[in-house]
Amino acid sequence: MFASFFPNPRLFFPAIILWSAVSVAVWYTIGPDVGQFFGFEKTAADAAPIVGLHYFWTPEFLWFDVYFLFFVLTFAAFWMWAFPHKWQLWSILVSALILYSTYFSVQIAVAVNNWRRPFFDVVQQALSGTVTPASELYGLMFIFLQIASMSILVYVVTKFVVSHYVFRWRTAMNDYYMSKWSQVRVIEGASQRVQEDTMRFAYIMENLGVNMVDAVMTLFAFLPVLYVLSSHVTELPIVGAIPAPLFIAAMIWSVFGTGLLALVGIKLPGLEFRNQRVEAAYRKELVYGEDDETRAQPMTINELFSHVRKNYFRLYFNYLYFNVARMLYIQADGIFSYFILIPTIIAGKITFGILQQILTAFNQVSNSFQYLVNSWTTIVELLSIYKRLRSFEAAINDQPLPDIDSEYLARQNAE
Repeated sequence: MFASFFPNPRLFFPAIILWSAVSVAVWYTIGPDVGQFFGFEKTAADAAPIVGLHYFWTPEFLWFDVYFLFFVLTFAAFWMWAFPHKWQLWSILVSALILYSTYFSVQIAVAVNNWRRPFFDVVQQALSGTVTPASELYGLMFIFLQIASMSILVYVVTKFVVSHYVFRWRTAMNDYYMSKWSQVRVIEGASQRVQEDTMRFAYIMENLGVNMVDAVMTLFAFLPVLYVLSSHVTELPIVGAIPAPLFIAAMIWSVFGTGLLALVGIKLPGLEFRNQRVEAAYRKELVYGEDDETRAQPMTINELFSHVRKNYFRLYFNYLYFNVARMLYIQADGIFSYFILIPTIIAGKITFGILQQILTAFNQVSNSFQYLVNSWTTIVELLSIYKRLRSFEAAINDQPLPDIDSEYLARQNAE
């Protein structure tokens, strides 16, 4: 799955994590000072949020672009020199491009959040009877249209690039597995794993992978915003006054939801994995029965289908209590941000525009932390596919097969 597309995965992925950690640490420590040395002025801490497209070409924003490009090209140059790989342009450079486009999409969300405060403050003034020129609202709406147009452009281009990216990954897996076909053909459902599982793996990675990157980027972008907005909220229900209340509330609530869903859904990956196996065994016997009248006999088919039925019923039961916990949490999440703001709203300490900014920033941070909550069923499917493809890896590397594959192979040898 990974060696086919990435150079030396056992070193490559730890290197990415380490290099990313270094780049982030440098950015948040001496990064701004280095930027000033090169002429990119730092935005003052007490400066008003920038509203409009010029948010994207401020000196600080342009400095990040240069900084990101430097770290990417340095990393890519080393790996292309030390570990040349057929798919290195896609697996390294296009991965970085997708990472940057996702970051840019998150920054568009920040720009929209900056726009919310003046727009809703003007709306509040108008509704309260204050004379407000219509041109002011029209002007703000035009600014939103500009930001939204950029958002659409970035979204469309990113989806196009990601679609090609994951198909290249699928192509790499297909070529790799077919080059090892003589070793993996004995695995149950080998043809399905090469054709269908690689296709599903690529499709899920297209959505799941981008969403994961988006969640991480959203945290980096909105956590500072939420921390600053915490200055408008001095008290929370029940616990009272605490430092950075919005920041802490979002962290605790999101970690609770993630832990809850991971706990109640812990059995699902194994059941999904088993489900694919029993379905494949049932389908394969039917295929044999098309060409051999001695195969697919009623007794055999009934036994195989009973395995399918049994596994599905277990899966339905486990999804029952998983969905109960998931929906309870999602419904509570819909009003949680309002709940923690009740003391602040009642005291009249914030305007309507600030309220909109807080709600948006809180929900962005909360949803990012809830990545596992929102994606758990998809992650379960991906894990089951990963387990199936790992059997190929085991056969290629002459490693012991998983129990269920060993059972199947022993049955085939006996026949």
